[in-house]
Amino acid sequence: MPLAFLTHLPVQLLPDSFWEQDCKMIYVARNPKDVAVSYYYFYQMAKVHPDPGSWDHFLADFMAGEVSFGSWYQHVRGWWEKRREQRLLYLFYEDMKEDPRREIRKVLEFLGCPPAEGLVEAIARHTAFAQMKQNFMANYKTLPTSVMDHSISPFMRKGVTGDWKNQFTVAQNERFDADYERQMEGTDLSFRMEI
Repeated sequence: MPLAFLTHLPVQLLPDSFWEQDCKMIYVARNPKDVAVSYYYFYQMAKVHPDPGSWDHFLADFMAGEVSFGSWYQHVRGWWEKRREQRLLYLFYEDMKEDPRREIRKVLEFLGCPPAEGLVEAIARHTAFAQMKQNFMANYKTLPTSVMDHSISPFMRKGVTGDWKNQFTVAQNERFDADYERQMEGTDLSFRMEI
């Protein structure tokens, strides 16, 4: 029976024994600006994290990799490189939002499942953000407020791309863009900041 598990760990923290299993892996990456915004609200509502402080302070910490799971840049680049030697399907959140059925077909093909149209439609329906936001197995609303306080921010907040434009100032965006260019130099990995 196939086994599936979810992790947010950077590639370098997985044990060598994991890589020896010849697993099929699916990695989903999201553009860093939307990740920073989402993470900021998650830090506020998930009580396992320290208070993030102001948005400007948190953004500086995010850019420096001084948040849980470390540097976003190292995370996405590490998994991007690992795909060259492992059976790893690298997906982008923005692509999933743009054309979920296309991305579902990619996953099914990668897993060796025939992408029957009825199956693709069922998966698209059940994994739509609005549907998952109502699903207690996905939205964490059953957890006590001492763990996740949904009155501060829901776990599943908006599920859109480009929301960073509602949070970043012009100066923050310019600073972030310069840091992004520096941190992503030398890789063919690129992200769309909106669709």
